[in-house]
Amino acid sequence: MSPHLIVLPVVLPLIAGVLLLRTRHGNPRNKRWLGVGATLALVVVSAMLVDRAAGGEIAYYALGDWQPPFGIVLVLDRLSALMVLLTSVLALGCVIFACGGDDEQGSNFHGLFQLQLMGINGAFLTGDLFNLFVFFEVLLLASYALLLHGGGRSRTQAAVHYVVLNLAGSSLFLIAVGTLYGATGTLNMADMAARIGELPAERSGLVTAGALLLLVVFGLKAAILPLYFWLPRAYAAAPAPVAALFAIMTKVGIYAILRVYSLIFGEQAGSLAALQQPWVWWLALATLAVATLGVLAARDLRLLVAYLVLVSVGTLLAGVGMGTVEATSSLLYYLVHSTLVTGGLFLLAEMIGLQRGKAGTRIVRGRPLTQGGALAMLFLAGAVAVAGLPPLSGAIGKALLLDAATPEQQPWLWPLLLISGLGAIIALSRAGSTLFWRSQKGERDGEPLPRQQWIGVTLLMATSPLLVALAGPVSDYTQAAAEQLANPDAMVRTLLSDAGDAS
Repeated sequence: MSPHLIVLPVVLPLIAGVLLLRTRHGNPRNKRWLGVGATLALVVVSAMLVDRAAGGEIAYYALGDWQPPFGIVLVLDRLSALMVLLTSVLALGCVIFACGGDDEQGSNFHGLFQLQLMGINGAFLTGDLFNLFVFFEVLLLASYALLLHGGGRSRTQAAVHYVVLNLAGSSLFLIAVGTLYGATGTLNMADMAARIGELPAERSGLVTAGALLLLVVFGLKAAILPLYFWLPRAYAAAPAPVAALFAIMTKVGIYAILRVYSLIFGEQAGSLAALQQPWVWWLALATLAVATLGVLAARDLRLLVAYLVLVSVGTLLAGVGMGTVEATSSLLYYLVHSTLVTGGLFLLAEMIGLQRGKAGTRIVRGRPLTQGGALAMLFLAGAVAVAGLPPLSGAIGKALLLDAATPEQQPWLWPLLLISGLGAIIALSRAGSTLFWRSQKGERDGEPLPRQQWIGVTLLMATSPLLVALAGPVSDYTQAAAEQLANPDAMVRTLLSDAGDAS
């Protein structure tokens, strides 16, 4: 397999994005073919990377042949390969859906969409902290413009909050990176992991400050309590395919917490090991509780789905806070499930709103839906999956997490996770009965929905039964990824041996 394959998830959307921006006034049909084709190629490349990483090999790609720790490196292991594949599958459903007409509500949709994919994939693959910051900025810049796609007052208001808050987060990120560089003398994550255990005691305070500042930044990206308040309104206001793609954005923050604190602040860090653990566990549980209240209080379907994203964030971070290999393996399975299903629900909410006239996505009585039967079936499947009911993938993900909890953690996690599931069932049942059964006002005169929208939603919803059918191989992979993450020595040896710094 070509060594250049690792860089393709970054280069491919970059090239496609530039081409699409240069031809932004061209034929919409051509732009759609190029956007979908580039995303489909990304799925194929990502699947090949997962196949390569599944064997346990850790590989890196040194851009410009500048070897680590001095150059820019992209690192492929089981976790980064899984996240890139997840992003590409989610993006494929979103871009196909957008081809149903959402992409023409404004300019440059497809080009910006590809640039956001480039930023997300780069964040998952990068091997150093500064380029993690750079790729964060790339994906955020694209997301600012995509959030405003199509215009409108609510999107502009949501975008202002989103931009201001993320600019503040970026400033803190840069300060944290500078602090850690000043203390350790390197930005390469593997090199920092190798050096941090040997730092003199007087620098431990500086490193602790930098590490906790990073936790604030990643917590902001992941939307952990109390840094979550920007998410529901921003996600609810975004165009449907953009909101669906944003389902992976909170996972970038969770991935960064997993990567940075397991690699740099692992057992080799001595007194600096597991700095994040006391904070993440309790904040995750609080996020889960508050998000459940938000789910119950939501009176708009898109806002309801946004709060379900927050529930998934709390659940995933609780897995991080549990701090065991079994918990990490479980949360990775749940991460794949929750990202794809909530992405599909954002798209489905848009379709339901289009057929309800002025009622839109508000959970109130409206006119009957023209294609209500098919939409109701998809809604039922999505609701069962996201609430964690058998037989779909949410039940398996939650069962794995509950099983991974230690006896000390069970009294906190079990009731909160089960209550959050009950809250989701109540809220989704209320929404479903209002949207599909009590919608008797007016005529059934909505236009049939575009074929592309049905394909996009079905693609994402179909992943839930697929995750059940492939539960064994997928959980085997996530278990192996968790074990690899818990043993950072292999990555340190791989990245630093060529530079002559092997331990």
